[in-house]
Amino acid sequence: MPIARAFATRLVTTLITLFGVAVIVFVVIRVVPGNPIAMMLPPGATEADIARLQALYGFDKSIPEQFWIWISNVIQGDFGTSITLRQPVFGLVLGRLPATLELSVLALVIAVVLGGAAALTATLYRGTKVEGSVDVAGGVALSLPDFLWGLALILLFGVVWPLFHISGRISPSLGFEFSSLFYLFEALARLRFDVVADLLAHMLMPALALAIPLAAIILQLLKQSLKECMHDDYITLARTKGYSETSIILRDALPNAVLPTLTLIGVQFTFLIGGTVIIERLFSYEGLGNMAIDAVINRDLPLIQGIVLGFALLFTLVNLLVDMTYAALNPRLRHA
Repeated sequence: MPIARAFATRLVTTLITLFGVAVIVFVVIRVVPGNPIAMMLPPGATEADIARLQALYGFDKSIPEQFWIWISNVIQGDFGTSITLRQPVFGLVLGRLPATLELSVLALVIAVVLGGAAALTATLYRGTKVEGSVDVAGGVALSLPDFLWGLALILLFGVVWPLFHISGRISPSLGFEFSSLFYLFEALARLRFDVVADLLAHMLMPALALAIPLAAIILQLLKQSLKECMHDDYITLARTKGYSETSIILRDALPNAVLPTLTLIGVQFTFLIGGTVIIERLFSYEGLGNMAIDAVINRDLPLIQGIVLGFALLFTLVNLLVDMTYAALNPRLRHA
């Protein structure tokens, strides 16, 4: 029951947050300079042409009236029509979202593996030069933003040693027919490892660029949590029983130290998804972030609104999932 009440409370908070985001983005993108209608028309367009398009997209009404019409349609699943692409915004967002999710999940997996392995190594060899080297590497990883790591990876593995593709999502020459938009997951499910290899060759560098700063954050928190656990009484008891240091860290310390890191990973995952905007543009990756930049450049207001609302929904759902997972794993919260 406490978990159910917490879930209901967080769900209401999520809906309020989404409504607030909708209000802010709707108002902000309409008060900034620039006329999206003017960008759609040729130089010789008449006032009648401008008035017709303004009426078509509802720009001839006041901002409160526009918002009411838009939010009423959104509740019914209609996010409007893209001004530049002339397609429904809902379909455009859903068409690009799987690519961004796959890239984000791959980056998260890489970050957890790298950060977790580094934290365990530093804990096992604490007080030695190995721990110092791990701390230095973590500091360097955290000091550079993801797009600089992306540029470095392109230079290193795309130019000097061309091991990976530097743009796109998949090679057109494969001729593989997908039945869904989750290319990587579908290729794995169908055991098409040649397609998986090609997808990873396109995704690995952008995913690694996103993962490196997050791995450094995971390293710092997990290492600190492990270090605190290593002074607890149950660790001393395990040592008296003759268990190896590696076994003590993995079996006794890690389960107790991982909960704070789990919460951090969930929070940082939302920032990682937001970071895909620049990385997708840098690698010409066909995801939601790349489309968001095009929408901003073209002042495509309906598409900007749909993308921002989609990102906000994704962020709030991830945070909700993390909170519920933490409550389920933590017995003090589960039985509160």
